[in-house]
Amino acid sequence: MPPPPSSTASDEGALVEHAYYCFDVINAKLNGGKLPLPSFDDAIEYPLFVTWNIVSRTSGQTRLRGCIGNFEPMRIGEGLKDYAAISAFKDHRFDPITAKELPRLECGVSLLTDFEVCDSYLDWDLDTHGIYIQLPNPALTPTSAAVAPPPPLTSLPPSVAASTISLTTDSPTARPSFRSISNLPTISFPKHPNPRRLPSLLTATYLPDVATAQGWTKVEAVDSAIHKAGFRGEVTEEMRRSCRVTRYQSRKVEVRYAEWKEWRGL
Repeated sequence: MPPPPSSTASDEGALVEHAYYCFDVINAKLNGGKLPLPSFDDAIEYPLFVTWNIVSRTSGQTRLRGCIGNFEPMRIGEGLKDYAAISAFKDHRFDPITAKELPRLECGVSLLTDFEVCDSYLDWDLDTHGIYIQLPNPALTPTSAAVAPPPPLTSLPPSVAASTISLTTDSPTARPSFRSISNLPTISFPKHPNPRRLPSLLTATYLPDVATAQGWTKVEAVDSAIHKAGFRGEVTEEMRRSCRVTRYQSRKVEVRYAEWKEWRGL
């Protein structure tokens, strides 16, 4: 049977073919066979995440089955091939996906864009932005020391190449927007003695649709991200203010197994 038609090369966001290719990847790994070539322009570069959900047989509701990605731009064909498998089989929160589960899967591909340093931990919008937090490890911070919040990003240091940024106008004051986390200007966090060699910086992220799906407020989302990063105690206002929060947007597509199977003519 001839392969499905190829999509026109696009830099406008996720395509259904991106998610179909993720199904190709795990189907080949679970059931054998050769992985088909991508049916899209695989040279476009994005930071990306691949999410696997499993659909309930009774309610039709979905629950998370795996989600892993990368904040650095990478060729989309290579990125989807890698992270379709990593999120399906190596997400340490879940057992590896099995062939028996394949017909009940839903795949989401999120291409990440517009990384912006927030002026505060609340400087982002539910449904629009994902968040990436960086928190000085509270286990290394003296309890008597007040941790100052990172300074707002009001100007760019000369070391940041102009080609890595654009100016967005989604707020009264335009701010620089970056292609990835590594392009952000460096902010130095306070350093404290670390004889146990604990991580000096805790990090975590939530994609744009997570907070709303969980019914969280912005404060609850930040608190949950702090716990996800590895902190097990009570989150304080001082701790929230000591975070650097980066907001970003996502161009996402979701497809289910039956759609992929029909597309492949199986």
